Amino acid sequence: MSWLQLRLDCGKHNAETLEAALLTAGALSVTLEDREDEPLLEPAVGATPLWQAIRITGLFAADTAMDGVLASLKHLDAAASARVEILEDKDWEREWMQHYEPMRFGERVWICPSWKEPPERDAVNLLLDPGLAFGTGTHPTTAMCLTALDGMTLDGSRVVDFGCGSGILGIAALHLGATSLLAVDNDPQALIATADNAERNGIDGNQLKIALPGDFDREDWQGTTDLVLANILAGPLAGLSEELCSFLAPGGQLVLAGLLDTQADALIKHYAPRLELSVANQQAEWVCLSGTLT
Repeated sequence: MSWLQLRLDCGKHNAETLEAALLTAGALSVTLEDREDEPLLEPAVGATPLWQAIRITGLFAADTAMDGVLASLKHLDAAASARVEILEDKDWEREWMQHYEPMRFGERVWICPSWKEPPERDAVNLLLDPGLAFGTGTHPTTAMCLTALDGMTLDGSRVVDFGCGSGILGIAALHLGATSLLAVDNDPQALIATADNAERNGIDGNQLKIALPGDFDREDWQGTTDLVLANILAGPLAGLSEELCSFLAPGGQLVLAGLLDTQADALIKHYAPRLELSVANQQAEWVCLSGTLT
């Protein structure tokens, strides 16, 4: 089955009006995309941020009279950019799976989609099905954290993965020798994904605690952790600084990611009273910070 998609370029100021107009004209769905590679960082709770330059797409049934749809949009500023395209139907889940290949990080770690054979059977192979949670290894922030983990000696370590997403970082730490992991996220979907991926990778349930923030034994983890990983965003990393540092035992290492190079200096200064951070790695505009509690 085929579909018709109508694509228009608009600005933040008229996106809501255009979305409503497309739905009124019979669109089955409406999608908003960034048109100029503008990052959206740290939205306020309850806020729905939009980019300044937006590409909006309405999906219509193949037999829709698009001349009528276009006529109904003539009074809107974005109408001049309208483009109608035929969209062939696909099994989109399989289409995504087809292009997700095993990826290597450092010398030892491979992230392998659960439906593909690991390319090096003797390597540290993590089987991943990310579901709806963040963390596949394709984003620079996750890639830098995995590379950092590959270079560590983690035998017998206690690890906290704060903002665990798919669980990829914490599971990698366990495969690299850590013996205990606390995986924390405020998104229940992430906790489900982490549990599924832990089971998929044969993680012993006694090694792993998966929890919402605050839903774990703080006394058991405070001041006892060898490594804390937090791949979130600059704002939450600043807001959580006291909590993240409180997990660390003397000599424990903190690894932070999810921030831009323009945000690094401010975050380093923010953490300075607690521990000294420095840039451990950078990919494109994204950086990874690391520091040790003395």
